[in-house]
Formats: sequence, structure tokens, C-alpha cells
Amino acid sequence: MSKILTTQLSGLLQRIIQSEEDSIEETARLLAQAGIGEGNVYFACFGEMQVVELNACHAVERFTKLAPWTKETVLTEADRVCIFTRSAEDKEAIALAQQLNDQFIPFAAVACEVADSQNALAELAYTYISTRVRGGLLPNDLGERIVIPHAIAALFIYEVVKMAYDEMLGMNDEEL
Repeated sequence: MSKILTTQLSGLLQRIIQSEEDSIEETARLLAQAGIGEGNVYFACFGEMQVVELNACHAVERFTKLAPWTKETVLTEADRVCIFTRSAEDKEAIALAQQLNDQFIPFAAVACEVADSQNALAELAYTYISTRVRGGLLPNDLGERIVIPHAIAALFIYEVVKMAYDEMLGMNDEEL
């Protein structure tokens, strides 16, 4: 089973890069506006996607100019936000997206659904990245699909965005 899982995860990560490469670059550019300027970058992570902020704040290679986001955070127009949520239908994520939109604060969003006119989160976001997770990767003995890798896909997207972001900020391996 582990070989099948490895193959399925590899395919998912390849689909993300093939389909979302431009959006990943745009998201890094959006966040770099705060990284280079006077603002901060915030990751608003919902559900299991909180692992992204945990990694960004506490990993060996931390995300530069990232500040912890809470519901009480007061944002300025110099700040940038990236919303990470399992689904673009997450009510909290959509409420935050609407608030950011109303305040004219550019933000990115990451969720499993593809961007289309039915996706309110994608419509509100300045940039949008789909994790391309459609369900479980493996069948179990009951015929159900298991291993739904939302967090793995989000962490992969985070790392790819971070590489582009660091490059835009002019960081090299010695500075990390």
C-alpha cells in the first residue's frame, strides 16, 4: 500500500505544479509586497490547515515577516494574507475573505476546489491556488476512498510559494 500511496501523492503534487504554477508565482509575488514593504504576511489557516502556519512559524526555515493571525488581528493595507482552508465553502474562510475584500486588503486563498465562477472564495481572492484534492487516494477493504491529503497538499503549496517568495525577497541559503 505504501508504494501505491507514494505514487498517488506524487501524481497529486505533479498536478498541483502543472495546473497551479502561475497562481503559485502570483501568490508569492502578492505576499512579497508585504515582505519587501512595511507590512506583515499573515496565514489564516482553518481546520487541519493550521499545520501550515505551525510549520511557517516554527520550522528551521521560517517564513520571513510572517506574523500570527487571529480573529482579533488588525490589518493594514500594507499587510497581505493567505487563507488556507480545506474547502472553499468554509464559512469562516469566506467571511474573512469578504472582510478583507471590503477593506481592500489583497489576499490569496488555498482550497481544494478549482477556481470558477461558482467558487466564492476564488472570486474574492486576488490569487487562488487549488490543492487539487478531490477525495481519498486509496480504496480500503470496504470500497471507500481513504487518505485525504489536504494538509500534505497545502504544505507542498506552502513550500513552493516560500521558495518563490524567498527568491523575490533576495534571500539566499546563507541568510536562511
